[in-house]
Amino acid sequence: MQIIISVPGRFHAFYLANQLFKREYLKKLITSYPKFETIKYGIPKDKIISIIIKEIINRGWRKLPVSVKNFYNPQYFISELYDKLVTQKLTSCDIFIGWAGFSLHSLRKAKELGAITILERGSSHMLYQQEILNQEYERFGLKNKKTHPRIINKELQEYKEADYISIPSQFVKKTFLERGIPENKLIHIPYGVDLNGFIKVPKTDDIFRIITVGGNLQKGTHYLLQAFSELNLPNSELIGLGNLSDEMLPFLKKYDNGKINWVGHKPQKELYKYYSQGLIYIHSSIQEGIALVQLQAMACGLPLICTTNTGGQDLIEDGKEGFIIPIRDVKALKEKILYFYENPGKCREMGQAAKRKVQQGFTWNDYGEKIIEKYKEILNSK
Repeated sequence: MQIIISVPGRFHAFYLANQLFKREYLKKLITSYPKFETIKYGIPKDKIISIIIKEIINRGWRKLPVSVKNFYNPQYFISELYDKLVTQKLTSCDIFIGWAGFSLHSLRKAKELGAITILERGSSHMLYQQEILNQEYERFGLKNKKTHPRIINKELQEYKEADYISIPSQFVKKTFLERGIPENKLIHIPYGVDLNGFIKVPKTDDIFRIITVGGNLQKGTHYLLQAFSELNLPNSELIGLGNLSDEMLPFLKKYDNGKINWVGHKPQKELYKYYSQGLIYIHSSIQEGIALVQLQAMACGLPLICTTNTGGQDLIEDGKEGFIIPIRDVKALKEKILYFYENPGKCREMGQAAKRKVQQGFTWNDYGEKIIEKYKEILNSK
């Protein structure tokens, strides 16, 4: 079994490629990342094809003034450029795996070469994603930075033409089934976590500290800020990791009670230090395929409070390793935060249960075994 992966960036593709390489199934990993970065994930140089022009254009665009960005949206151009360059690099293989929104031409080329084609979609169905995010921005009178319409159409065509679509959670599966994608076309396997990189270290104080990652409307950060501010619990703190978008600044100003500390982006290798100083992890997203940060926090011994739209239902049992609540539900957020605050013993108990859960089925090795078994099953049924 020989497999080629194409990914415009990194995502979980590098972990998948590593799992395939260890089992001698990886033919090539095509990525926009440079080789010197990609080899850090245990993938040898001779297995990597780097199309770095995509990364150069994309990152350069981000640095341009807002006035220029408002004039032209380069998403579709970048997608087409990368996709067509991939077709020039493709050779025969048994399975071709391409990332959604960047793979229509390469899917077609792989089929011409006789490969089974699998589209990787790490989030909800594109139409569901657009609808729910548009709703969210309209609720607050904000302008959604919309996905290019031609990207949407391209991805919808990819859904039709790919032999299979690989997805990470029950939530995502539901959004695809509701839009007419047959169940036998979906490969549903949750992602994993690197237990060597996410370990629990001793907590150094007695502060009731909540950890969250990502600050924007899609992450539902505004609902968490409101809930935490209104509770205003003594000896408590909310630590925010990751970039805080401009759209979130008015919410932060409105709900700042002196106990919110947004520390911003931190290297992944340092995240365990922050998780370990927390008592609970909250992921209040409006929509997400399966948030890897949830697995990381669980590996560091934190129970979760997550919404139904984060993939959390694939990771925890409600009331055992944490709680699953509806999206946009400030009342439910406050109730669950208060429960952990008032029940420190249950907080520790559920945190330990969360840690055991990832150790016993959600490592990248576990993911590799499950997904590769599915690939073999697909090939055998060809």
